[in-house]
Amino acid sequence: MSKLKFAALALVMAGSLSMAQAQGHGPRGGMMMGGPGMMGGHAEHMLDAVDASDAQRAQIKQIMDAARADLKATHDSARALHAQSLTLFAAANIDAVSIEALRQQQQALHETISKRMSQAFIDAARVLTPEQRAKLAERMKKQQARMAERMKARGN
Repeated sequence: MSKLKFAALALVMAGSLSMAQAQGHGPRGGMMMGGPGMMGGHAEHMLDAVDASDAQRAQIKQIMDAARADLKATHDSARALHAQSLTLFAAANIDAVSIEALRQQQQALHETISKRMSQAFIDAARVLTPEQRAKLAERMKKQQARMAERMKARGN
């Protein structure tokens, strides 16, 4: 395989991976990327852990629902770009210029998603008290440490 074809293949695969991340966990999206899982069991469990009031839960749900609605069209576009990347990958001739243009579009969408989700998390954090945020941060640190241990045990 020529170096150009290998580089083009690597770009398509990297773009596909970045779009999978931008889309969240599977076609529905996940909590971090504005998909339907944004106020799923995990978020509810975290709010339970910090003793969030019903009013706080309602406000945070409203914030996340608004972010999800704002990002629906963006996620649809991301899926369309992902489909385009697969088409480019399967083409008889690898078009490096088209692949790069598509990668740039994918990055722009990912940036849009990232900015909107950051704003949603800022808004949600403002609903919680400083003590609740500290408790949540400590819990998340412990969770990350457990995840790192599991990854290490699996050899990743």
